[in-house]
Amino acid sequence: MSKQRPIILITNDDGINAPGIRSLVEAVKDLGEVIVVAPDSPQSGMGHAITIGDPLRLNKVEVFEGIDSWQCSGTPADCVKLARDKILHAKPDICLSGINHGANHSINVIYSGTMSAAMEAAIEGVPSIGLSLLDYKFDADFTVAKKVARELTIRMLAQPMPEHILLNVNIPIATVAEFKGIKICRQAYAKWAEEFDHRIDPRGKDYYWMVGKFVNMDKHSGTDVEALKDGYASVVPIKIDFTDVQIKEWMEREWQDFK
Repeated sequence: MSKQRPIILITNDDGINAPGIRSLVEAVKDLGEVIVVAPDSPQSGMGHAITIGDPLRLNKVEVFEGIDSWQCSGTPADCVKLARDKILHAKPDICLSGINHGANHSINVIYSGTMSAAMEAAIEGVPSIGLSLLDYKFDADFTVAKKVARELTIRMLAQPMPEHILLNVNIPIATVAEFKGIKICRQAYAKWAEEFDHRIDPRGKDYYWMVGKFVNMDKHSGTDVEALKDGYASVVPIKIDFTDVQIKEWMEREWQDFK
């Protein structure tokens, strides 16, 4: 595989046939040698799951004209692992995950298959971006999202982030005229207020359907939720190391009775 052009690995969690990944390929295909490895079916909400007890299937498919593409039976994280080990045999220059149908701002980064794929690449030292559009519709307009994806890919290829850092990018529902631009943000403190609706199936058996709403508890400025509400795309740098250094230092001072 030629290294004269940057290698751009593209994946997602909505599946290889989703409009979002097609839009992402179209947005960056002239910026390097694009390789697509994506799930063969939707994998939303998978978090950073990996397949351990079952075999993985990897099949080459003709989905994007002129682009080498494979569909994988596993999770988004599996796709990145297999791409690096069995297809590229090396680290790509950048990994792009998305464009997801639906938000992955704030606490959603924990649950997101889109972000887990980008994070898996970042673990391997690959500059990576997870991209999400706040529109869940299958026929969503990805015009603005494509513009954001292209602009950030150009920037990341020219000026990569420090190792093991990835970007969580969310794009509002907006026309080109309505779109305000891109803002660097912090992750809002928010959560899902969840309930489980008790239902009865046709055979009289109990089952539960998770419902709920997104609750933003962050009243301070500079968050991804605020930027999106104001019509901006939010860009949040995410690190792999979850250690709270300040709390660690406090514990070392205050919890000195450990032997």
